[in-house]
Amino acid sequence: MLQVISRAAAVRVPIARGAYTTAAGDTTSRRFRGGAPSASPTAGLFRDSLPAVTKLAFTDHRSDPASWARALGVSTEAVALYLESEVIDLHVDSFLWKRMAGYDLTRRHTPGPLNAAFARQVDLPRLREAQVSGAIWVITTNPWRTAQGRAEAFSRNLDALRAELARAPDDVAVVRTAAEYEAARAQGKHAAFLGIQGGNALDVDPEGGALDRAGDWILRVTLVHLTNSALGGTSAPQGGNRPLSDRGRAYVRALNARKICVDLAHISRRAFFDALEVHDRSQPVMVTHTGLDGATPHWRNITDAQLRAVADLGGTVGVIYQSEFLGDPLFHGRFASIVRHLGHICDTVGEDFASLGSDWDGMIVTPRDMPTCLELPRLVDAMLRAGWSDTRVKKILGGNFLRVVKALRG
Repeated sequence: MLQVISRAAAVRVPIARGAYTTAAGDTTSRRFRGGAPSASPTAGLFRDSLPAVTKLAFTDHRSDPASWARALGVSTEAVALYLESEVIDLHVDSFLWKRMAGYDLTRRHTPGPLNAAFARQVDLPRLREAQVSGAIWVITTNPWRTAQGRAEAFSRNLDALRAELARAPDDVAVVRTAAEYEAARAQGKHAAFLGIQGGNALDVDPEGGALDRAGDWILRVTLVHLTNSALGGTSAPQGGNRPLSDRGRAYVRALNARKICVDLAHISRRAFFDALEVHDRSQPVMVTHTGLDGATPHWRNITDAQLRAVADLGGTVGVIYQSEFLGDPLFHGRFASIVRHLGHICDTVGEDFASLGSDWDGMIVTPRDMPTCLELPRLVDAMLRAGWSDTRVKKILGGNFLRVVKALRG
């Protein structure tokens, strides 16, 4: 197999405060507001300079796809289709482990003694080897801080995540639009979108003005996470199905004004529809990581009514890989269950609204026959064996998500 690494020389690239580097490598000071980007003085930016370049070592399976197919026990057709597709995950939580335990995203990790249960499911070298072309890398909010403390922590974490991804500039580009995604792909790079899990990261302003701290970097915000907040209720059992608050309604409007996608994962069913009442009908919404209640009844999964509401706005729904949400015993999940939930989306609203939203490294237990990103072609093989067309598979792997991003930001 061909071994691919980044450039050998370690360099530091200073970037002025108030500027950013796009996927195309140009530096600009404009801030995105729907059309052309434009500048943000309050965005979280690099403090001094980018860290030294890190070489990513990984096997490029494009050099011998038949061997990869044999190793995974799948058809060569499945690997060929996978390699010619855009493969984008809507929710990667690995930065959480960087913050808590110093997990180095640029280092290749093993699955560990638990075979990637709860963590160690992805890192940048393995994502590159798996040919995952893009993902939304999320900053998860600590709800126990004060509102001001959450906002300040978010700015620090945005700096830190961008700096970590910038350590591998030959392999990774932070992107904000579909056009920037395509530019990164043309350069053979993994395209990293950024997101927030827990809108209370930036809820200190009752009208949502603290979202200006995000600048242009944040593509989507998950309104509510695992606890109730000033914005509204969580879907978790202890949440009590609380509604969206007045502050939450203003926050949705503020997200719409900034063309930041509203993500309705984790939110209570009541607050879900409250958010849609005030949402700009010209913009799509997403549910980035969830199961489907119509396939497996569970408090964490969205109902068919919620699914149809997302489809009505031209959005997409990412299927999570957590075994219990998919209807499997915790340590006995199978990737066939992911396909079953994707199939439920297709059967209910059509194939244009299904995506992948793993929640990798979000303390989930992935299917035991697909514990990390390296086994993803097995998912394609299962789709083909189910009789799904190449077109449907490509839409699910990344096409549907890119359609949403283009509709929102171009």
